Amino acid sequence: MNEPFLLKPFPKDYLWGGNRLNEEFNKNINVYPLAETWECSTHPDGQSTFAGRGLGEILNEHPEYIGSHPNAMGGNLPVIVKFIDAKQKLSVQVHPDDEYAAREGQLGKTEMWYVLEADKGAEIIYGFNGKVTAEEVKRAAEAGVIENYLNKVPVKKGDVFFIEAGTVHALGAGCLVAEIQENSNLTYRIYDYDRIDNNGKKRRLHLNQALEVADFNVKSGYLQPMRVLKYRQGYAAEKLCRCKYFEVDRVLVNSSEAPAPPALKTSALSFNILLFIEGAGFLAYGEKELAVKKGDCVFVPADCVKINLRGSFCMLKINC
Repeated sequence: MNEPFLLKPFPKDYLWGGNRLNEEFNKNINVYPLAETWECSTHPDGQSTFAGRGLGEILNEHPEYIGSHPNAMGGNLPVIVKFIDAKQKLSVQVHPDDEYAAREGQLGKTEMWYVLEADKGAEIIYGFNGKVTAEEVKRAAEAGVIENYLNKVPVKKGDVFFIEAGTVHALGAGCLVAEIQENSNLTYRIYDYDRIDNNGKKRRLHLNQALEVADFNVKSGYLQPMRVLKYRQGYAAEKLCRCKYFEVDRVLVNSSEAPAPPALKTSALSFNILLFIEGAGFLAYGEKELAVKKGDCVFVPADCVKINLRGSFCMLKINC
């Protein structure tokens, strides 16, 4: 019988991270800085676990948990779900598309950010602020003035950003986000502010590769996508993103007033990933229930038993 299970994340201690995931999301991970937690991942660079076993190993044994997604082969999910705490700004970077990434034996990296918290004045980089050429970008990066060419967008809690492969981008300082992305760890750094890592060296740049994959079209500002919050008895939901790689919905549950808890619809075709971003509650199925709280991530196998949601919480529901 396919049942939901709570995942343990894989932590990352990148130098730009902070400690908000421990302080605000109850991670209790003895890593500092705690820049990222890979909440649901089968990638070899950071695999989440259940009961001490890698998620990829579990899915390899039970391919029926994944469903029929064409990119879910050999226990590999087509997506990675993360929390990211940017205490400092990230490097100016770009990700390749699937065709280019195949040269390195990976998928490309189209991704989405949902802003969980943002300090006053926080911003992201999203593309360029005017027409530029690859040569101009290369000269500016080498001279340390690349920021003069970048489109900077103010951010606030609840914003959604869809970042297609090829888009030059970066999280700014003070951003705490949930990221949903293709199952890839390919990042080409264009500029890293001459920062020094724990080994006393500057982090590697990938300028030539970045310029090969970057989209140099102007991206002036950023318009938030139209969102419609649909209310039902006991819960409400809205579509945050739908692309060929994944779908993401935000679901708010308050079942204390509902005569019956809302059911989570599942399918034999695809798994679901539930990322809890506020509050606490329960997933009830059969005679069992799974307690969940802010910061948790639950894998719901394809063709799962019927699940009812109760409590007061907000979650992101991801499927493919």
